[in-house]
Amino acid sequence: MPGCRHIAEPNGLGSERYRSGRAAGASLVQTDPTRIEGQLAPEWERLADSARWLFHGQAMVSWLLFWVPVSVGVGVAALWLIPSVYAVVLGLSLCFIRFVWALWMPSVSFDRWGYHLDDSQLRIVSGVWFRRVTSIPRGRIQHVDTRQGPIEAWFGLTQLHIHTASGVGSDGVIPGLEPQVAESLRQQLLSRLDEDAGV
Repeated sequence: MPGCRHIAEPNGLGSERYRSGRAAGASLVQTDPTRIEGQLAPEWERLADSARWLFHGQAMVSWLLFWVPVSVGVGVAALWLIPSVYAVVLGLSLCFIRFVWALWMPSVSFDRWGYHLDDSQLRIVSGVWFRRVTSIPRGRIQHVDTRQGPIEAWFGLTQLHIHTASGVGSDGVIPGLEPQVAESLRQQLLSRLDEDAGV
């Protein structure tokens, strides 16, 4: 996408190494620069602590409103193909697996979110199965806005949306920020735009 650069690397649920190339028939392995001993490197800013519970809340709402009806539908549909006992077990199993997923995955996802702002760019890192690093040059940022859904409002958090000259949706999103942190980051990003406009 014009205006920002995305890099996705296999993450392996905690794997801190990824393949960077080959030399003399051997694999060159490079340490993941975003993480140190399983944690985000010190230069990366983390989301608000309560964002962990925000992620859990969003996952539970998704489980309740989507996966529970889907599990019931799968169980009912299976009645036409397999004995009723097995159909009930199938539906309950799917519902239970998604429930455990909703309990476990949000914390893993939270631990892998971070962002870093310097003089030239904003970098956002996320991803559980694949490490995704989005680099947005500050000179290409057109506007920045904050958004807050009902669940985020409940937790007192907001999300930051960064738009570049590409003009197609948001080029970068940082969820789970405290409002004052989001506003401070927004002002820092827009200060470069104001400086360029004043030149």
